[in-house]
Amino acid sequence: MALPEYKKDFLKAAVEGGALKFGSFELKSKRISPYFFNAGDFYTGDLHEPIMDAYARTIATSELAEGFDVIFGPAYKGIPLASTVLYALVKVDRAIYRKVAYSFDRKEAKDHGEGGTIVGSPLKGKQVLIIDDVVSAGTAKRQAIDMIRKAGGTVVGIVVALDRQETLPDGDSQTSAIGQLRKEYGFPIISIIKLDDIIAGMKGVISDSDIKNIEEYRAKFGASD
Repeated sequence: MALPEYKKDFLKAAVEGGALKFGSFELKSKRISPYFFNAGDFYTGDLHEPIMDAYARTIATSELAEGFDVIFGPAYKGIPLASTVLYALVKVDRAIYRKVAYSFDRKEAKDHGEGGTIVGSPLKGKQVLIIDDVVSAGTAKRQAIDMIRKAGGTVVGIVVALDRQETLPDGDSQTSAIGQLRKEYGFPIISIIKLDDIIAGMKGVISDSDIKNIEEYRAKFGASD
């Protein structure tokens, strides 16, 4: 099945902007990955536009489309994502998303002015969608979920740019970090693209050897969930 245009545009921008690289990269898990993705490299207007559009269209066409009041971006990469993706969602469907708000957290609590760790929309009594770039071990997402719950909000789902479809180093050799979070919390976790999309979308764009390396990595570390 062919990838939707917004996913193609996202992949094109990611490669051209250097956010998606191919080669040999050591991950936090100490695995050597044949590709690396960093949403922090989408820092120019021409690169930022396709990723914001891709996030918005992923959300608007998912089961999470109308089930949230607030988009929450965990510090630090989630902060620009929360505000700009909300803008993109309003462009997609103003009637649905014009009343949606956004918020994010500070790494350190502010002890003057409005104080606290949450900036933007209050979370108490709200249905909250967490937005971030990737899920690695899932630690940062668990912290965000706990923070939102302590503030009185209810997390209804998570959206990320990339699902690596990769097993946890200390897991059961079948479940991914995203799959583990789904089991723990029971809410949807969606992504713009998956590793399988990178393989399909990059054939004929990157070298055959790079595709082969990614396919071999997927076969060795790929999750089945």
